[in-house]
Amino acid sequence: MPEVIAEHIHTSTDRGIGYITIDRRERFNSLDVKTAQDLRRAGLAMARDTTVKVVVLQGANGVFCSGADLKYIRAGGEAEDLGYLSPDARTMPEGFGERFKQILEYLHSTIAEIRRAPKPFIAAVDGIAAAGGFGLAMCCDLVFASDRAIFEWAYSKTGLTGAESSTFMLPRLVGFRRAMELVLLNPRLDANRALELGLINSVHPLATFDEEVRRIAGTVAAGPPAAFAIAKGLLNQAAGMDRLDLHLDRELEQLARIADGLEFQEGIDSFFAKRAPNFDRV
Repeated sequence: MPEVIAEHIHTSTDRGIGYITIDRRERFNSLDVKTAQDLRRAGLAMARDTTVKVVVLQGANGVFCSGADLKYIRAGGEAEDLGYLSPDARTMPEGFGERFKQILEYLHSTIAEIRRAPKPFIAAVDGIAAAGGFGLAMCCDLVFASDRAIFEWAYSKTGLTGAESSTFMLPRLVGFRRAMELVLLNPRLDANRALELGLINSVHPLATFDEEVRRIAGTVAAGPPAAFAIAKGLLNQAAGMDRLDLHLDRELEQLARIADGLEFQEGIDSFFAKRAPNFDRV
């Protein structure tokens, strides 16, 4: 049985493999502030545990992660959660942008730690990986998908600009033209199309997906950890990952700014009304 370190984040280890599971069934594995905090804590613990050679990040209940919890943001969040980063304020932050910041500060820290960690992180995507969940998967070293996985940029549906490393990783993974296509047209990609575009490493039948992920992670765990750590660092350097932290700050700044505008107000209203957004009205 996994060790439950938090209500919605579970961790376990097995023969050098660490597992982090997002389990928030009622909200499609989306992240409120507390869940984002606990995900960061789990990521840090796994990255620093020398007995863990490789980490598998996954979602429970047939969903990987759907990003920041828009219902939580729209409702104003929780005062106890939202005061954590600035406890002296003791007030609920005004504006959607400030509420996003409270979640993304932790999620961006997790993403930066995944890239810095001296060990591989594997995203095991079953079901939807959208918006922040898409970015969280893309920042991992390897990405494997079940044959029912769906990948979606999704930010534009609610008038947002992209965050959680997605605008940094996309052009590096698929090239500039394809990245612009995914941002501007927002196609829902099935696992095979994601594989064709180079977003993921391989696709596996759902019936054997967990077993295949364990097998691959076991192969990595049996490899030379010091050599892998150095190789990952060299590849990070070659890919310009030393700029990731600065880019994450920029993503956060711009998403928080646009979230306080009329386009996001229309986007979030249409999202919960289950209708297409009409950005011409703003």
